[in-house]
Amino acid sequence: MKPILKDKYGRVIDYLRISITDHCNLRCLYCVTDEIAWVPHDEILRFEEITKIVDIFAKEGIRKIRITGGEPLMRKGLPDFISQLSRIEGLDDLSVTTNGVLLKSQAEALKKAGLKRINVSLDTLKPERYKIITGRDFFSQVWEGIEMAKAVGLSPVKINVVAMKEYNADEILDLVKLTLEEPYVIRFIEYMPMNESWDDHNFLSVDDIKAVIESVHTLVPIDGTHNNGPARVFQIPGARGEIGLISPLSNHFCGTCNRLRLTADGHLRPCLFSDTEIDIKTPLRSGANDAELRDVLYKTLALKPKRHHMQSVSAPKCHRGMWSIGG
Repeated sequence: MKPILKDKYGRVIDYLRISITDHCNLRCLYCVTDEIAWVPHDEILRFEEITKIVDIFAKEGIRKIRITGGEPLMRKGLPDFISQLSRIEGLDDLSVTTNGVLLKSQAEALKKAGLKRINVSLDTLKPERYKIITGRDFFSQVWEGIEMAKAVGLSPVKINVVAMKEYNADEILDLVKLTLEEPYVIRFIEYMPMNESWDDHNFLSVDDIKAVIESVHTLVPIDGTHNNGPARVFQIPGARGEIGLISPLSNHFCGTCNRLRLTADGHLRPCLFSDTEIDIKTPLRSGANDAELRDVLYKTLALKPKRHHMQSVSAPKCHRGMWSIGG
């Protein structure tokens, strides 16, 4: 029988999100600015260090790994790293979240390395808006990357959309239309207060999004597909793809949260929206044995809160930017 990892609230914790770099080639308005102090290279966990941590944690009950950044495809050697992780006994799922800028040239290598599926962040289908939201003119590269991911057999290809009233609310139906003819999973995510640019007037709840979609289409709920995590998933009858709605603010899913996070500089975080984190890099590089590293896992688990408190603009924000946590 496989071990089961639980926190003090009885939630099964089987998911580890791993940031492998804090560097990014975009400057998305809801995430970063140009004034960023990057973590020195020597402070970033090496791939072999991450592999060791994952191997230990998998023996305790971690079953699902997602590789994030920053932008993970910017780090050299990612396919080889994916190959190493894919051979760890006990893991059931391995995926990557990317902004897609470099995906076209790497999709095939990632697939051959053992990657099964991928999430791509894309908030608009309009190139001019993409440049405004991300600060860079890379829309065509991202779209070509999405098409390449589909072509090489990564499945499902999920497209993550941060919904914002002033930037893409009028594109909800256009994005949904992609699911009619293609097997994409379009996931609408509520805009979260992760930096000082947060504007609550831009907030769009998933209920608002769902109402827009249902003004034109019938949505049929779907359960238990594609490792949906916090998403409520629907399908339009006859469509090839699916639609996910993720509501971290309007209807938080903390009660079923199953994840921990490992930052690129080697800290374990029990909650995305909390400053609480425990250093695992220092003991790892100081020669800690497996049991001692396992203890860090359980110390982090003991600190996992019952829920976050990010419902309003006045709520406290974590000091790390999203680019250094991995989302």
